[in-house]
This record gives sequence, structure tokens and C-alpha cells, in this order.
Amino acid sequence: MITGIKGTRLRKAAAVAVTSGALLATGALTAAPAQAVTKPSIVAKGGYVMNNANAKTLYTKAADTKLSTGSTTKVMTAKVVLAQSNLNLDKKVTIQKAYSDYVVANNASQAHLIVGDKVTVRQLLYGLMLPSGCDAAYALADTYGSGTTRAKRVANFIAKMNTAAKNLGLTNTHFDSFDGIGNGNNYSTPRDLTKIASSAMKNSTFRAVVKTKSYTAKTITKTGSTRTMGTWTNTNTLLSSYSGAIGIKTGSGPEAKYCLVFAATRNGKTVIGTVLASSSITQRATDATKLLNYGFATI
Repeated sequence: MITGIKGTRLRKAAAVAVTSGALLATGALTAAPAQAVTKPSIVAKGGYVMNNANAKTLYTKAADTKLSTGSTTKVMTAKVVLAQSNLNLDKKVTIQKAYSDYVVANNASQAHLIVGDKVTVRQLLYGLMLPSGCDAAYALADTYGSGTTRAKRVANFIAKMNTAAKNLGLTNTHFDSFDGIGNGNNYSTPRDLTKIASSAMKNSTFRAVVKTKSYTAKTITKTGSTRTMGTWTNTNTLLSSYSGAIGIKTGSGPEAKYCLVFAATRNGKTVIGTVLASSSITQRATDATKLLNYGFATI
């Protein structure tokens, strides 16, 4: 008898639990998705994530705080090059000694371009975005800036970068370099950099470059022979570690620390974002992974 009562009580308790569960499940459908997912904690000083389709904000941490951008600056470098009218990606650019001297003097990341070699603009874009070549950045700025001297051409190219930022309505971004090795006045914010990247990703060449894991360029030497360059490997580890990753660009430096502009597509939806001033190469990838997961969970 007692056993029967216990059994009845247990059955009633189970029924109540099932009913409650059903109510909770129904409630979850009407609640905002963000309430069901815990906002992640990241080490980076600043972070921002948005839905690339409609620019809806999905995550912010000091999203409008001006920070040094390091080589994530090169996203704008590539965007400006690709926006040139009548752009010929097969145009050959002769590598100058000034580009080589520059990377040596600044101990900068480089594509190891050889002085005198003829390199196409397309190859320079790969050299810019995969190994983060500051020599490639210099070559592009020198080629697509206007002026009678190299200094004037570079200054003009940087002015184009700032004009492009203004045209996107960005008020917290300023460039004083073509590669992120600034003179104290090269900065952006997680929100602004994400918007720059989202705009750049509208270009098919840009998309093709930034999702490429490795690339081997064949250049033309001074004597006209073909040189097979050492393979350029993309510094963005998310391309190998995160399912659906499609780009975009790493950055680092004494002031910038470790930065990453990132994007991924899953089930037809693209999440795009930025982390600035993280603590290490590994940590910036961890931060970005957390933000991508959160973005896809809340989109």
C-alpha cells in the first residue's frame, strides 16, 4: 500500500516536471536568444562582433575605445588597393631596395620580396595578408599613391586610407601608416575595424585572399627567369582551427599586443568581429573563438 502511494507520488512528480519542462521550453522560444547564452569573458582589451548580413551588434567590450591596431591596419591597405578604378591585378611591380631596407630597419614582418623582382599586384595582396608582409604593403602604397616622390606617394596612399574610413562613417579611426607600424597616430576600435573588414569582404578578390591558408608566388627575376618564392603561410590560425572560418587578418606589436579581425560562415550566416590587445597569439585565437561561438549562438 505504502509502495503504491510512493509510486503514485513519483508519477505525479514526474508529470509535474514534464509539464514544467514544457512550459520552460515554450518560454525559451519567446525569450531573447541572448538570455539563453552567457556572454563570454575575453582577455583582449576590446572586442566586437556583428551579424555581417545586417550589421546588427552581437557583442561589445570597449568596442569604441581607440587602440593601436598593428597589422590589422593592412585590411584597409588591401581595401584601398582593391578600390582603385581599372585595377589590373596582373600588373607587375618591381621590388625596390627601399622596401627591403624598410622591413629590416623596423624588424617588421615580411614577405621576403627580392629587390629587382617583378611581382604582380595579386601576389602582393597575398604577400600583404598571409605572412603580413610590410614590404608588400610598402610596394602597394608606393604603386597606388600619387606623387612625384616615394614619400609623397606613400603619404597620398595613407590619405586614401583615411578618406575610406571617413566614407564608411568611422569617427574613431586614423591611419598614419600603410602597415600598422605607426608614428603614434595609427588607431581604430573593435567596432570600426569590423566595419572596415565587412566592407572589404564585399570584394571577391579580398575574400579569396584572406581565406587562403598558404600561397606560393612565382615572380620574375631581373634576368627574366622565374623565381618560386618560399611559401607564404597565413598567420590566422582560425582558418585551420575553427569550422567555417573565412578570414581575416592578424596584428601584433609592442603597443597593439595581439589583435585579430575574424569572420566565419555557418549555415548561411556570417559572423564578423575583432579583438584588440589580447595577451598572446594563442589567446587572441581563444578570444575570437569564444566570440564567434557566442555570435552564432545569438544571431
